[in-house]
Amino acid sequence: MKRQLYTADHEAFRETVRTFLAKEVLPHYAQWEKDGIVARDAWRAAGRQGLLGLAVDEEYGGGGNADFRYSAVLAEEFTRAGAPGIALGLHNDIIGPYLTSLATEEQRRRWLPGFCSGELITAIAMTEPGAGSDLQGIRTSAEDRGDHWVLNGSKTFISNGILADLVIVVARTTPEGGAHGLSLLVVERGMEGFERGRNLDKIGQKSQDTAELFFHDVRVPKENLLGELHGAFVHLMTNLAQERMAIAVAGIAAAEHLLEITTRHVKEREAFGRPLAKLQHIRFEIAEMATECAVTRAFLDRCIADHADGRLDAVHASMAKWWATELQKRVADRCLQLHGGYGYMAEFPVARAFTDGRIQTIYGGTTEIMKEIIGRSLLG
Repeated sequence: MKRQLYTADHEAFRETVRTFLAKEVLPHYAQWEKDGIVARDAWRAAGRQGLLGLAVDEEYGGGGNADFRYSAVLAEEFTRAGAPGIALGLHNDIIGPYLTSLATEEQRRRWLPGFCSGELITAIAMTEPGAGSDLQGIRTSAEDRGDHWVLNGSKTFISNGILADLVIVVARTTPEGGAHGLSLLVVERGMEGFERGRNLDKIGQKSQDTAELFFHDVRVPKENLLGELHGAFVHLMTNLAQERMAIAVAGIAAAEHLLEITTRHVKEREAFGRPLAKLQHIRFEIAEMATECAVTRAFLDRCIADHADGRLDAVHASMAKWWATELQKRVADRCLQLHGGYGYMAEFPVARAFTDGRIQTIYGGTTEIMKEIIGRSLLG
C-alpha cells in the first residue's frame, strides 16, 4: 500500500537525513558502540545540517516547522540505519517541547541557540532508583532559599546523562506527598554539587550514554525554574503523547526493516538443497509478519497525521506505543530465529536490532502502563 502521509518536502528531508547518516554517523558508529558514547562532533554536525530543533522558531536558530512528520522521517531513517545511539529524537521530540512551550523569553534566548546548534545536549531526569512510572514515588527534592533552590537527590537510567549540558530535573518542591508538588528545574553542566555516576552498561544501544545523576546541595537559580511552580505533573502529562509517538514510530520502522532484511535472507539462504523461502513454514512466518506490519503501519500513519494536526489524544498515543513496540519485539525475535546461527552473531543487523530494540516496551511508559491508561479511559 502506498503511503500517503508524506509530501515531496518530507521526502527531500529524508534524503538529507540519509546523507547525514552516511557521512557523519555510520562510518563512526562501530567505534561509538565500543566507546559507549557518541562523539560530540556528531551532535554539532547534526546542528549544522538542520536536524536539531526542527520545531524551534527560526529566530533562535531552529527549523521553524512544528510538523511532526519531519520528526517521524528522522526516527524512521535512524532506525533503518541501526543507529539509535545518537538520541536526536530524545533531544528534539521529548525535551524540545518543554523548552519551546514552557521557557520564558530569557530562558529561550539563553538555551535554544545551543540546543539547535548541538552545542547544548539535553536530558530529562525523571526516573529514580525507587520511582519509575510512578511520579508519586519521586524523592529528589528542592528547598526554596529565596533567590535559589537547593537540590538534593539522585536519578538513574538517564539517557544522554553523560553528554548532557542541560538536564531538566523533576523534583519535589513541597513537603506534601502526591504527584502535584513537583516542579521542573534546569540543572546546567558545571553547577557545584551536580555529579554524574557511571555510564551504565546496557545490553543494547551501547553508544547511547545512559547514566546515574547525583545532586548534592546544588544551587539552582530561580531563573532555572521551567514552567509553573508545582506544575510538573501537568507539564509531563502534556508532553507524553509526543514522546510515546516518537517511540512508536521507531518501533514500526524497526519491524518493517527487520522484515525486509529477513525476506532477503530466506531467499538467499539454502537448507536441504533449496532456499528457505521454499519452505511453507517460512512463507507463513513472513506472511504473518508482513500483515501485522501493514496493519500497524496504517494505524501509526493515522496517528502521526493526527498528531501533526494537533488532534492525537493520550489514549491513542498509548495504543500506538504499546502495540508498535510489542510488534517490534515479536518481529525481532522471529527474524533472529529465521536467521539461525547467523542471527546470534553481533555483526548481523538482526542481532543488533534484537538487543537495541528491547528497551522500547519499557521506556516512555511500559506496555503495562499503556494498557492501564487505555483501560481507565474505557472503564473508568
